[in-house]
Amino acid sequence: MSPVRQLYSAWRIKRFKTEKLTLTAPSCHCHSAPRVSQPHERKGSANNKETKRQKKERPSCRPVLDLFDQQYNQELGDLWASARSVLLEPQTWQYGVMLNRFAAVTDVIQCLQSQGFSRFLPQTEVPTLLGDATSPVSNSKHLTGKDSPSSPPCISKCPPDDSHSHCVSASHALSQDLQSEPSLGWPRSSLQCYIHPHPLRFPSQAHRPGQLKQYYLLNSASLLPVLALQVRDGEKVLDLCSAPGGKALAIMQCATPELLCCNEPDPNRRDRLAKTLESFLPRSLHSKVIVSAQDGQCFGQSEAATYDKVLVDAPCSNDRSWLYSCSSQQGEQRLKERARLPALQAQLLSSALSAVRPGGLVVYSTCTLSNSENYAVVEAVLNDCPEAEPEDLWEQIAVPLSQYFAFSHAHPGHAQTSNKPSLQPHKGGVSSYRHRLGILVVPQPGKTWGPMFLSLIRKRA
Repeated sequence: MSPVRQLYSAWRIKRFKTEKLTLTAPSCHCHSAPRVSQPHERKGSANNKETKRQKKERPSCRPVLDLFDQQYNQELGDLWASARSVLLEPQTWQYGVMLNRFAAVTDVIQCLQSQGFSRFLPQTEVPTLLGDATSPVSNSKHLTGKDSPSSPPCISKCPPDDSHSHCVSASHALSQDLQSEPSLGWPRSSLQCYIHPHPLRFPSQAHRPGQLKQYYLLNSASLLPVLALQVRDGEKVLDLCSAPGGKALAIMQCATPELLCCNEPDPNRRDRLAKTLESFLPRSLHSKVIVSAQDGQCFGQSEAATYDKVLVDAPCSNDRSWLYSCSSQQGEQRLKERARLPALQAQLLSSALSAVRPGGLVVYSTCTLSNSENYAVVEAVLNDCPEAEPEDLWEQIAVPLSQYFAFSHAHPGHAQTSNKPSLQPHKGGVSSYRHRLGILVVPQPGKTWGPMFLSLIRKRA
């Protein structure tokens, strides 16, 4: 039996032996679920069962929720009620499995398909594996510190007995893997991601030195900024705020750039980033992928007009994580920090526009619903950068992927008036401009991906 099948068999046995499955934090920092309970807390006694139940019902942080209610009711209108219900029920969250094209994954695909997972992206032939299956990653002169092994947490979650009948109809197309592939606005990608219509999460793989992992667990909405970036073979790409590395991995699944610079100034996060890259990328790519430790706000000054594509997955107020702050005190502290984020985000986006060459593309993304960190940041930077031009992602991404994600065109001062996001393109110059500022993935029942905002900006040649 292959290692994946052994792991998967053990996972299935655990599923059927436990009364209810538990949810722990996923591996992507921008879309992390709250820790609810651990396997060792499941054992036998009624007291342990009560502890488990209490942890599963862990409340949200009241100061954060109160602010969200006030702000998002105004910005999203009726759409906020359904998004709120999803964010307050982590057991309903869906997860994706991004396969590693540099490892053998046939057995993983078979396991995924046997459990009802299906691919949601159009796919090209997966390129031949590059080099061997070991993978030290090159660190630039900016990198300091030593890598330390870490194992991503494993969570698995069965669909509730009665709360997701609507999920099946909403994601019916997932069962039509090849027949229902969306037609995106650019060539097909070698990136493979499998999703499930229910909140069923595949078991994670522990780090094994010298061996590549076969897949990466993530919120599938986090792949949209990478798709929008449209990376091609041979390009120079900058991931300005790269840790923990999920989007950098996705970039390498889409293409083989001449250079991928993964920048992260924080030493601890940079160590995690380097370990993630080492776990997924082969030795033959060590000269193409570097880890940098520069201040992202100054990066564009030191490496002006150097890159073909730049991704700014900016630090943000991270709605999923902040909603489950450890205490009211921590939540209130985070809310104070929130007011300072837009200025930082604007500086990072401006730096990215300086780092990209004329004619190149920049994608700005966050994992928050907040207009002040999304549309307002993009609009402010565009006003100060006459050489930057936003591009419409509605027809390129929102419409073809609307069967999987709930997209909103909400904009500051323009709340939604329907419980379902509209997917009809607006007509007229003002509406068209708002579309071009970006698109927003709003978690909804049956389509629980997000939050994720993304904006595509081209630097005029």
